[in-house]
Amino acid sequence: MVVSDIDGCLAPESHAPMDSTTLLSIRLHNLAAIQRRDRPVLTLCSGRPLPFGEALARMLANSVMPIICENGVWLYDPRSNTYLRDPAITPDHQHMVVEASRWVELELGPKGVVIQPGKTSSIALYHDDTSFLRSLEGQVRAAFAAHGWTFRVSMTWLYINCDLAHVSKSTGIDRLVSMMGLDPARLAGIGDTPADVTIAERVAYFCCPANAAPGIKPRANYISPNEEAKGVLDILDHLTT
Repeated sequence: MVVSDIDGCLAPESHAPMDSTTLLSIRLHNLAAIQRRDRPVLTLCSGRPLPFGEALARMLANSVMPIICENGVWLYDPRSNTYLRDPAITPDHQHMVVEASRWVELELGPKGVVIQPGKTSSIALYHDDTSFLRSLEGQVRAAFAAHGWTFRVSMTWLYINCDLAHVSKSTGIDRLVSMMGLDPARLAGIGDTPADVTIAERVAYFCCPANAAPGIKPRANYISPNEEAKGVLDILDHLTT
């Protein structure tokens, strides 16, 4: 199995259109992997909301391997069409998400900050001026700490992600490995930002597309000469050959 991040890997970090031609080639790779069992299936490990991940997984013809969404909050199992939230997330954690979201809307909403729709057990903050959003990261972290809200606050290319401290892509991969009875020594991963170290820590072979941030490239066993989706396709070819 190969677990791949979405933004900056399978899709652009920006709102630019996806490379549908290359994604079709990845779909054909997955169909061959399922039918022939001679190459690894590609699945998803992303911070994106679950509905986004489910739609992309269907497009990529992944019908056999659960996907990880919302930075480990959810597993979606395409075999049974089931949605599995991390059982370590309690009603108290959910209440904390609600309270923190209310603070964001009251304190940062008037400044033009919005909460990315679709997430249920985490918060992603967006502003069309990325530099301004980045300037708020310290304020968010300090406010959350003052309220005792145990979030991991981190800036991605375009968002401030506020994730429950005990939930991550790593814990999502752990759940996936346990559910499927996988051998961790046969896992590969793909990521493009320092946040994807949580993927690198759980796989035997980690790869990056050419556009990956400098902070994550030293963790890579292989760096594709191609960017984004073309880089993922090149990585799949590299792993297959």
